[in-house]
Amino acid sequence: MNDNEAKLSGAERAAVFLMSLGEDSAASVMKHLGPKEVQVLGQAMASVQNVTKDKVNSVMDDFVTTVTQQTSLGIGNTEYIRSVLVKALGEDKAGGIIDRILMGGNTRGLEQLKWLDGKTVAEMLRLEHPQIIAIVLAYLDSDHAAEVLAELPERTRHDILMRVATLGGIQPAALQELDEIMERQFSGKQRIKSSSIGGLQAAANILNYLDSSVESPLMEHVAETDQELSEKIQDLMFTFADLNDVDDRSIQALLREISSELLVLALKGADDSLKDKFLKNLSRRAAEMLQDDLEARGPVRVSEVEQAQKEILSVAKRMSDEGTISLGGGGDEYV
Repeated sequence: MNDNEAKLSGAERAAVFLMSLGEDSAASVMKHLGPKEVQVLGQAMASVQNVTKDKVNSVMDDFVTTVTQQTSLGIGNTEYIRSVLVKALGEDKAGGIIDRILMGGNTRGLEQLKWLDGKTVAEMLRLEHPQIIAIVLAYLDSDHAAEVLAELPERTRHDILMRVATLGGIQPAALQELDEIMERQFSGKQRIKSSSIGGLQAAANILNYLDSSVESPLMEHVAETDQELSEKIQDLMFTFADLNDVDDRSIQALLREISSELLVLALKGADDSLKDKFLKNLSRRAAEMLQDDLEARGPVRVSEVEQAQKEILSVAKRMSDEGTISLGGGGDEYV
């Protein structure tokens, strides 16, 4: 990779490539992308500017090199994929990954839900059995599932979350019921094994994206019903305090994505060790300014502090999903 290409991220290189193809060809490519991929790529296309001819040529050369290295090996060979992943990761760890890979082509109904906003999905599921709702939430990305859960009636949220947490797999009968809800678009009939989605980590991930005003009463209900389950979920949640365990390089990358005003608000409710974590990853001048702002800032509502922390965590999780930072703590999901 040459110096020009190194200045562009993966999403930006993809954006440059698509913009070089022309509208029709770019549209044909984007039809095959998922909702999050479209969003990331769209943002990159909107942000790239002053792209030199050398950068375009570099991106094109990289694409041609990649394509010419491709062969037909492995096409359609799902059993080979399954075997390799099980040998590499073990049956338990590989199960969820295999399902995510192989279910993609067999879940047209569920995949379509990923393109809808949380309120619309909630409306579609509102009258369905809580177990069906739990299966759908476990399949969706955690931030999307949190949006859906927040739109569902408050009296049903804790029951649904507990079902997500205790979901050990989807049996054929449940898949059949989901088939009917998705208007027969979910072709899971060929799968004889249950699918490894849901579980404690899935429930914890959904809670991570919920607003504190929704999360707190929800967890209180769960604790009242099953204290042990509540504690297990809490142990897996990634909190603002867990940023103390994140490596310095990732903290520096996170700091470039958030405003100083947001950071000041969030740190008003943090302990000294976490404040020091952020301060040491700033330049001397920036650290002094942040310290002055923290000391000068008067009393702040707890709700404002929690909201600021949630916003920073949301940015951190997005960056983690994109592979630009590594989050420690909170379970294997963030390692």
